[in-house]
Amino acid sequence: MSEVETGSDEHLIQEAEKIAVALGRMFPGLCEVVLHDLRDPRHAIRVIENNLSGRQVGDSATELGLARIADPDYPSVIQNYPNSFPDGRPAKSTSIGIKNAAGEYVAALCLNLDISVLSPVTLALSNLVATDTAHGDRPLETLRDRTSRELRQAVETLSAQRGAPPRSLSREDKKTLVRQLYQDGYFDSRDAAQTIADLLGVSRATVYNYAK
Repeated sequence: MSEVETGSDEHLIQEAEKIAVALGRMFPGLCEVVLHDLRDPRHAIRVIENNLSGRQVGDSATELGLARIADPDYPSVIQNYPNSFPDGRPAKSTSIGIKNAAGEYVAALCLNLDISVLSPVTLALSNLVATDTAHGDRPLETLRDRTSRELRQAVETLSAQRGAPPRSLSREDKKTLVRQLYQDGYFDSRDAAQTIADLLGVSRATVYNYAK
């Protein structure tokens, strides 16, 4: 390898060092980022940021690193594969091979996410957002105001599904439409009954009778 090629490879790895440090510092306590110099597999670790595995700069390459050294056609990205730290903590890892201009692997950037920290958080969030299925699919309440514009649009949409303008619907269709609006929470808004009555061409009292 010429001095020019050697210098180019070194520059490439130095640039990758910046990425490794920045990624590791973005996820403190969660994601270990390791840059391997595959030109020297016995002392491959060039940078280890946010150290979670206990390895040190100058430690040897992993099996993936050796596989890339042996085979330039080895996949450049191995993403989200299961792994574990020396103390048994589960990890999710991604390994990115870096090739030089000649198509040879000269480095590998590896990210090891400590999912043992995230699993309890995931469980807690899952429990937090869970809802009681005893009430079925229909919401007990709507946490926003139903504006008159939304109400008009809903009436027009439901009428169109029945093939007629709101005022031309049959009595039974109007009754079905009003009950649907009631179930969807539109009656919670002020003056909803009067707006519906005007759209359907009936009295407000009729709208309340239909909603029963």
